[in-house]
Amino acid sequence: MATITHPNLVVCSSRALPGLFTMMRDVKSSSKEFSFFAKRAQRILAEEAIAELPSEEHDIQTPCGPFRGVRLVNSNSADNICAISIIRSGDALVDSVSELIPGICVGKILIQRNEDSKEKEAQYFYSKMPPNVKNMDILLCDPMLATGGSAKAAIDVLVRKYEVKTDRIVFANMISCPEGLKAMEEAYPEVKIVTACVDDCLNEEKYIVPGLGDYGDRFFNTA
Repeated sequence: MATITHPNLVVCSSRALPGLFTMMRDVKSSSKEFSFFAKRAQRILAEEAIAELPSEEHDIQTPCGPFRGVRLVNSNSADNICAISIIRSGDALVDSVSELIPGICVGKILIQRNEDSKEKEAQYFYSKMPPNVKNMDILLCDPMLATGGSAKAAIDVLVRKYEVKTDRIVFANMISCPEGLKAMEEAYPEVKIVTACVDDCLNEEKYIVPGLGDYGDRFFNTA
C-alpha cells in the first residue's frame, strides 16, 4: 500500500474502479479496449471531482413531500465553471466532464515534459482560457500525477497569467503516486486533488509503477 501524503486529497472509493483499472493496466488491452474502460472510469472520477466544487443546500419538492438536498453553487450557469485540460491526455478527461456539465467552459494548457532530461522537467508552451477565468471554479484535468511537474507548471500559469485563485482549483487525475502528491503538497497544498487511485512509486524513467504506461498514447492509439 502506497504511503499517501497530502492535506487536501480525495481518493475515489467506487467498487467499480478496481475492475476497470485492471483492464486499463493490462498490457494486452488494445487501444480500443483501453479507451472503452478508461471512459467508464473517467466518468466516475469526473462525478467525484464535480462533487468537490462549492455546493449549497437546496430545497425541492419530491412527488411525496419536501426534501433538502444540495446543488453546485454555480449549477445554474456553466459559464462559472471551467474544465482545463493539460494537453493531450487531459483532453480525454475533460470530455468526460463536459458530458456531465453541458456547455461548460473549456481551457487548454500545453505542457510537455522534457524526455531528454533525467528529471523529465515540465516545459510550458501554450495556453488558451475563456474570458474572466479568474472568477471561475476550476477543474484541472490530467490523468496521471507522476512527478507533479506538469500540474505545478499548469497551476503556475493559471495563477500568474490568469490570476486564478488556487483555493478554487480542483485537480482531477486517474492515477497518482506519493512523489507527485508530496510535490503538490509542498507547492500548492490548498489545491484539492481528486484521484481514482494512488500507486506505489515512480521508476527511474519517472513513470508511475505499476501504472499503465503512457495514458495519452494508449487512449488515442498513438503508441
